[in-house]
Amino acid sequence: MFMFFTLSDCNDLLSRIDLDELMKKDEPPLYFPRTLEEFEYAFNDQGQLRHIKTGEPFVFNYREDLHRWNQKRYEALGEIITQHVYELLEKKCNMTKEILPVDASEDEPKSFIYLSKDALNNPDKLLVLIQGRGVVRAGQWARRLIINEDIDSGSQIPFISRAAEEGYGVMVLNPNENYLEVEKPEKPAAEVSPDGPDEPAEKRERKEEKEGKKKRDFYEKYRKPQKEKQTDQIPIRKNSTPEEHVLYVWDNFISKSAAKNVFFIAHSYGGLSFVELMIKREAQVKSRVQAVAMTDSVHNVWHQEAGKSTLEWMQEHCCNWVSSTEPLDTPLETMLPDCPRISAGTERHELTSWRSFHSIFKFFTATLEAQNSDTKPSTSVLLPRAVSS
Repeated sequence: MFMFFTLSDCNDLLSRIDLDELMKKDEPPLYFPRTLEEFEYAFNDQGQLRHIKTGEPFVFNYREDLHRWNQKRYEALGEIITQHVYELLEKKCNMTKEILPVDASEDEPKSFIYLSKDALNNPDKLLVLIQGRGVVRAGQWARRLIINEDIDSGSQIPFISRAAEEGYGVMVLNPNENYLEVEKPEKPAAEVSPDGPDEPAEKRERKEEKEGKKKRDFYEKYRKPQKEKQTDQIPIRKNSTPEEHVLYVWDNFISKSAAKNVFFIAHSYGGLSFVELMIKREAQVKSRVQAVAMTDSVHNVWHQEAGKSTLEWMQEHCCNWVSSTEPLDTPLETMLPDCPRISAGTERHELTSWRSFHSIFKFFTATLEAQNSDTKPSTSVLLPRAVSS
């Protein structure tokens, strides 16, 4: 028996097929390897992350047209990198983990910092490292650099090693470890009143339209999108923000250390956190800190309401290596009356610390030399151009 279809029958059949739905892909499960070995990546002798079979760098777009999945995969690798850096701090740099708060109970959320063996009892020099905001944790300047370039440019390991060689004790802060994340229990489905919601119809329509658009945008490529876990954030006592963290570490560790000369390297938001510390503990900071090397700091002395005495101290004791097209250590103009701005020799924000590496330690050495010769440090002595000439 034969069946015949007219053109109108075919058009009717096609009209019932959702072509957009057919083009969608099933999103793979959001489960990823837990170790570098399972990811099939390793760091080579140059500190570069490479695939163990192909030797190729990390590939972000592992699955085409699945951006959310690729991003989640990248984040999973990032968490492994964080643990890898912790391991390097402990095994390569011989540092120890110190739990915060110092009087934490067994069941409360905790953070930690890393200390060199002589961080608290070195009588001469102490170096404190503060990174910027975001996903980076203790020992990292930029996760992206560790993954895509090498571990030297993106981590604080070279700074810690150099500091140890030059006789510094070292403290590695962890300003972005601010809360404990716990999974939310699933809520039972809300019962809808037979009379409808109490909110005005116009408001309800706007809300439904907004939620509908968000859902369409989020799921437009996926037929069966994976559901993400919902979490709550429990703040860590006295360490719930980067500024709180830096202040807490100052009060409980840095101020109690034996070092006569304290130095800071502060990247991006770390510079803002240092200025907040300066405002809150001005007298203590002035009596202990000899020099501060900032790298592309985002501090703003006007918005942070720094006083005249703070500004004058910063002009004498701080230098900010900023992203610029100018050669490394070229003095640059500044619109704010705080500290000298110097080119980091790169336009990339995340690279400013690494590109300034040698200049920063020259800056610290010049500060100590000026102190030992009983010469009052001044901007002209501390500027890296003067140091290197």
